[in-house]
Amino acid sequence: MRDPFVSVIIPVLRDADPLAALLAGLHPSTQVEVIVANGDAGDPALEPVRRAWPAVQWVDGPPGRARQMNAGAERATGQWLLFLHADARLGDGWFDEIGRAADDGAVGGCYRLEIDSPRWEARLIECGVRWRVRWLGLAYGDQGLFIPGDLFRAIGGYRAIPVMEDADLVRRMRRHGRLRCSPVGVSVSARRWERDGWMRRTVLNLWILLLYLAGRSPERLATSYPAWPGPGRPSAGDP
Repeated sequence: MRDPFVSVIIPVLRDADPLAALLAGLHPSTQVEVIVANGDAGDPALEPVRRAWPAVQWVDGPPGRARQMNAGAERATGQWLLFLHADARLGDGWFDEIGRAADDGAVGGCYRLEIDSPRWEARLIECGVRWRVRWLGLAYGDQGLFIPGDLFRAIGGYRAIPVMEDADLVRRMRRHGRLRCSPVGVSVSARRWERDGWMRRTVLNLWILLLYLAGRSPERLATSYPAWPGPGRPSAGDP
């Protein structure tokens, strides 16, 4: 049997409800391998999800987003790896976009961020993310990051740092070529902004990004930015 074209790797930590909704739209098949990297093996809410999706592979281990994504990647057999947050919803054509990246010789790519909210602040943040990707070449994890499996392993996967692990991976990817910024959208929950406040959350993210680009270490950044994991905590590298 041929290896799947794409392995979708989803790190979760007490995310049973959004995970169930995401899996319903992924349709595991011979071309799409789905791996859930779970950071809480004792979470009882995940048991119904496990039973409902026998085709999904589960990797249980200690929490930590970078650690979980690397653990999922070790299990993956796909030619390409797609790292996806549990609250994401991929738009139509997401699979074909990875094929186009392969045909174009790209070293990876991301999707176009769409925040699931009607508020004007959401549209402003989406514009800011498009600017960041286009002019700074930095994509974050909630946009869905895809990369050839061979390249991911060659550059050492995700570094075990407390924040900005997605941006760090993307910067190392770009040393080997260009990214494909897909026009296909990926919708994400607005819960982080609604919880923390739209302006407060956005200003904090921009400040952390500026400090990161200025060379401050992720370990120092983590003291002012709550690092994932933790229930209801923002994820490291979110925009």
